[in-house]
Amino acid sequence: MTHAESGRPFADIERIVAELPGPDEAAAAAVRARDAVLTKPAGSLGRLEAIAEWVAAWQGREKPAITRPMVAVFAANHGIAARGVSAFPAAVTQQMVQNFAAGGAAINQICEAYGLGLKVFELALEQPTPDIVEADAFEESACAATIAYGMEAAAGGIDLLCLGEMGIANTSVAAAVYHALFGGEASDWVGRGTGVDDAGLERKAEAVAAAVSRIGAGNTPLEVLCRLGGREIAAMVGAILAARSERVPVIVDGFVVTAAAAIVQAMRPDAIDHCLFAHSSAEAGHAAVLQKMGKTPLLDLGMRLGEGTGAALAAGIVKAAVATHTGMATFDEAGVAGKD
Repeated sequence: MTHAESGRPFADIERIVAELPGPDEAAAAAVRARDAVLTKPAGSLGRLEAIAEWVAAWQGREKPAITRPMVAVFAANHGIAARGVSAFPAAVTQQMVQNFAAGGAAINQICEAYGLGLKVFELALEQPTPDIVEADAFEESACAATIAYGMEAAAGGIDLLCLGEMGIANTSVAAAVYHALFGGEASDWVGRGTGVDDAGLERKAEAVAAAVSRIGAGNTPLEVLCRLGGREIAAMVGAILAARSERVPVIVDGFVVTAAAAIVQAMRPDAIDHCLFAHSSAEAGHAAVLQKMGKTPLLDLGMRLGEGTGAALAAGIVKAAVATHTGMATFDEAGVAGKD
């Protein structure tokens, strides 16, 4: 039985994608009008001005505000890890989740520095998804349920969502998603991840190539996710979609989180317009992915940790952009002469 013949588990997801709201153009126009009379030369804050407008457009507020930002880190394990594609054992995923809870990880420190909430979503860590070289990652119903679970990340009245992940071997899974979506060679998308040596890099490329060869061509984006993706990637697809529906702007972290965004974009080209891409990861292939997706990252700091660290750093800049726009005086308010 083919995926198409096995029922319609993805029908609700497809409906959500079709009904996604667009930007609030009136809110964006209000930001542009206010920006024009703030005490600065026009355009002098560069991309910060565009970020304030972006936040307003997707929040639907003429006066944007970020008072409840949250970093959501999705953690999952992967059967492909048994092929030696990572420098660390799969047990590290659970150990790092415990480290997040204890406040000892890099993401904890960045969240503390920038006043960001942090929530970790564990996704059946004791049951890795199957080795995608040999079998599909999900049944369609399980994939749809995982997408739905990820939608919870946009609940609770948050007004900015930063997406991160943790999962040993998930750069292999993300590379397989990119290879299936964008073609090329497996080696185009495979990097060293947690720091594999040359032999590990070769094993990784071979595994990604074999996984994509197994599923063949002609898969829809959701089928690519279902057959190659991990639980964290599926959950982040749900988080991206729910955030759009709830008018919550999203900051996408690095290589693995971008795979979730790529799936959503492949379903509908404008479906990730509410997403800001935090940084260009040092992981091989990420810059090429962003270019193919038509996205310009905010930062390039040579980072490749994951955990949402790049997204959290970018959130500090987004908060500053909004605070600058809303808090600055106009020329009239400050009694400063404007441009003749």
